Amino acid sequence: MVLFFTSTAANPSITLYMGRDKVENEDLIKYAYPGDVWFHVDKLSSAHVYLRLPEDGSMTWDAIPEALLTDCAQLVKANSIEGNKKDNLTIIYTPADNLKKSGDMAVGQVSFHSDKRVKRVHVPKRENAIVNRLNKTKTERVVDHEQERIDRQKREAAVRRAAAAEKKKADLELARTREAEKAARSYDSLFNVDPEDDDEGGGASKKSIALTLILHAAPAGTYHLLHTSEYKEPKTFLGVMGSSTKCSGHSCF
Repeated sequence: MVLFFTSTAANPSITLYMGRDKVENEDLIKYAYPGDVWFHVDKLSSAHVYLRLPEDGSMTWDAIPEALLTDCAQLVKANSIEGNKKDNLTIIYTPADNLKKSGDMAVGQVSFHSDKRVKRVHVPKRENAIVNRLNKTKTERVVDHEQERIDRQKREAAVRRAAAAEKKKADLELARTREAEKAARSYDSLFNVDPEDDDEGGGASKKSIALTLILHAAPAGTYHLLHTSEYKEPKTFLGVMGSSTKCSGHSCF
């Protein structure tokens, strides 16, 4: 059986849970979510209390709000036979994925993969108002830990797929925008004629080259209708484009 509590020290409210006994604690060590936060009285026997962080990543284990941290610490202290009678206790906490369990350890006993990921909070004394508030929210139920893990993994996979699809869509839009900007710059440069060269000779020559480039860029076998008013005599050209089609001046052949 797993005991569940609701803390209103965070908005929205958040779930705390713990095993009823050391046997249940073994299952919690094995099946706790990687992002859950484990709490225990330092150097004394106590319940293993877990804080389930929001799945949206809005809270991290090393930046738990002080009021919520106090709730967790008070619940741990209240569920320690020896610790509940003492003042000035230290509560340790760490992410669940930092818990280390080896075969030679006693039931309910754990160590840590990294001591650097273990934090401490001081509890001067028991705060009955906090403990009573949490106890009023207590519920108890049997948990299918394996099924719960499968369901969680499915949710996480769905979130990853949605994020990947959104990123792919954004990347595609960005690529299209850049391609359009590149094309615009290319055409702008083709028709950007220096006013000093816009005479009967140089200007017409540059425009002829621009028209030739555009026609040659078209796929073979397609019709293109081109019109320009930049020539001395505005003309419209219609032709079937092929690899041998060429334009010079006002003529295509």
